[in-house]
Amino acid sequence: MIGIPRIIKQFKIEGQFESASPIGSGHINDSWLVTTTPAGAPDYVLQRINHHIFTNVPALTDNILRVTRHLRQRLLCRDDSLSWFRVIQLIATRGGNHFFRDPDGNYWRLYDHVRDTTSYDVVGSPAMASEAGKAFGLFQYLSSDIEASSLFEILPDFHHIAVRLQTFRDTVHRDPAGRVAGAQSEIAFAESRVEEMHTILHLGEQGKIPLRVTHNDTKFNNVLFNRDQQAISVVDLDTVMPGYLLYDFGDAIRTGANTGDEDEADLTKVNIDLALFEAYARGYLGVVGKSLWPAETAHLAFSAKYMTYLIGLRFLTDHLNGDHYFKTGFPGHNLQRARAQFKLLQSMEEHFGEMENIILAFDSN
Repeated sequence: MIGIPRIIKQFKIEGQFESASPIGSGHINDSWLVTTTPAGAPDYVLQRINHHIFTNVPALTDNILRVTRHLRQRLLCRDDSLSWFRVIQLIATRGGNHFFRDPDGNYWRLYDHVRDTTSYDVVGSPAMASEAGKAFGLFQYLSSDIEASSLFEILPDFHHIAVRLQTFRDTVHRDPAGRVAGAQSEIAFAESRVEEMHTILHLGEQGKIPLRVTHNDTKFNNVLFNRDQQAISVVDLDTVMPGYLLYDFGDAIRTGANTGDEDEADLTKVNIDLALFEAYARGYLGVVGKSLWPAETAHLAFSAKYMTYLIGLRFLTDHLNGDHYFKTGFPGHNLQRARAQFKLLQSMEEHFGEMENIILAFDSN
């Protein structure tokens, strides 16, 4: 593989390359923090794009450029009340593109690094959950006047329940990795909830919720916090494309209000944290609340159940298919992830009335 110093030379950076160290905990791309000299020169985030997942890198890059440029322009037109929010920026190559393809066929890109920030895999407090809600809410608000259909659907049918179920059932039928027999209870769990999980799809088909520009990967670790624990930026924009706002809210709750890890083996540790749910909803609705359509607001609590189900279904499907999509750390990792998601869904089902009441209380204010 071509060395990182040679890759960095392809981009229009300030300063001189000094070092690169791996960062992040994502399942898809590989990332490095690139430091430069002299002191005071900006640092960067280098990423090798997984082009086996993101097969149209030019379109992916165009989506990111369209949205980030629009967000920066919107911020320029605002007063200083939003000056805390930073929009990450792609660095151009010396050839004028915003990605570089090396001789081995790998695709690389470079972002500016937002200094003095940290991302967290676990929400440390309700205050941090509220901050994350504000950040994703602001991303949604600032992008609300982009025509969603102008963006390329970089991962077709990414959260489309009918498509995901068809893939799941086809995989169960084929049993390509010989793992179906060992996952019967998880398969039955998924099948028992199929009818309810078509709710968001039906709302969209009926025109009760609009197509919007959505982030589609609103994990807590895709928010950058400053030293004062204030959320100041949203990162990981690969999946920015047309979608339903409910997907973004639901996935944020799935990842940010879980008392256990996404791949927690001890299922007794996995539950919905209602305090974190309430805090995230407060931050989020405080930014976008009045712009939501009634059916969007009414289904915010349900969206958490939906996204938890959907991601659990995807983990289970990948396990049955032989682990080709998500990175795994050990045999059975995706099955363990699926079990944790399904346990979280059960907890949400038990507390669903409380979740709906929390949203209703904010909506009535």
